Amino acid sequence: MATFRDFVEACRREVEELYPWDLADALTRGEPLLLIDVREPYEFAALNIAGSINVPRGILEPTCDYGYEETLPELVEARNAPIVLICRSGNRSLLAGSVLKQMGFRNVRSLATGLKGWNDYDQALVNEQQDTIDADVAETILSPPLKPEQLAPKESS
Repeated sequence: MATFRDFVEACRREVEELYPWDLADALTRGEPLLLIDVREPYEFAALNIAGSINVPRGILEPTCDYGYEETLPELVEARNAPIVLICRSGNRSLLAGSVLKQMGFRNVRSLATGLKGWNDYDQALVNEQQDTIDADVAETILSPPLKPEQLAPKESS
């Protein structure tokens, strides 16, 4: 049986990753990157990289194609544009990158370590009002504690 980690690792072999410092340098140089944040809207509203677009992974495919309520023409027409996919830790963005590559997008990369790494690298994050989020507050938002029922059961001896 395949696990989430198995799917992510398979995608890692096919989707190029870039690290926060590489993205920061590219943005400083003014490279024309399309930043797509594939987290859920409530996550995006709490904090994101300024200038990124929220396209939740659950509606990624219709957003990238014409004829759907979710269609985002800017993304549909970006099959050759440099795209950087973003999520909290770099896993969902790898999965999204695999999907985009299957849909014919040629220049797709995933932000390795996600927003957690971006924040650790002391790069700015903003909320939906474009207010800068304090790095310590961002760390709390990006590292929610797991509930006991979300942990694997302990094996009995």
